[in-house]
Amino acid sequence: MKFRGFISVDLNEHPKLLRFYSSLKQTNAPLRMVEVENIHLTMKFLGDMDALLIDKIAELMEQAVKDVKPFTARFEGTGAFPNTNYMKVIWIGMKNAEPLINIAEFLNEELQSIDFRKEKRGFSPHITLARVKGSRNKEKIQQLLRENENTIFGEQLIDNIRLKKSILSPKGPTYSVVKEMKFGGVEE
Repeated sequence: MKFRGFISVDLNEHPKLLRFYSSLKQTNAPLRMVEVENIHLTMKFLGDMDALLIDKIAELMEQAVKDVKPFTARFEGTGAFPNTNYMKVIWIGMKNAEPLINIAEFLNEELQSIDFRKEKRGFSPHITLARVKGSRNKEKIQQLLRENENTIFGEQLIDNIRLKKSILSPKGPTYSVVKEMKFGGVEE
């Protein structure tokens, strides 16, 4: 059986982050917002994958986190990919997230052994809030990004990564946890 998969870190609700999210919506710009309950940090997008690979992916996840201790990351700053003049994705940055960079690089490298494509660009820890679908009200978004470029939105203890399944529907994606790996290599 195939399903659409990805490896992520799930986030708690942070009031400042939710206020920024609401402000984005109020710009009336053509944005496709990530549903609040689906906001997460993607460590590795796997795409359509065979369920037979779950155990091998879980092994690699365990190896990636076995020596990592839980740590606190800070959600700080805003921006857009590729840049604020030509916006495709609106994001919030993460600070103190070096362990996640190491985990993502390990997964990116090792998942090639089971035929997952290696990302060419380096991993940059960020939280995607919206995809930009046009330039209407672009100035409002740019202003909001400038106003929040140094805002601290909250902190969170990061102590696990999850293999998740995404089911797409006209109402948007629904995510479910397939495997969770606690830092120190303990499967939940």
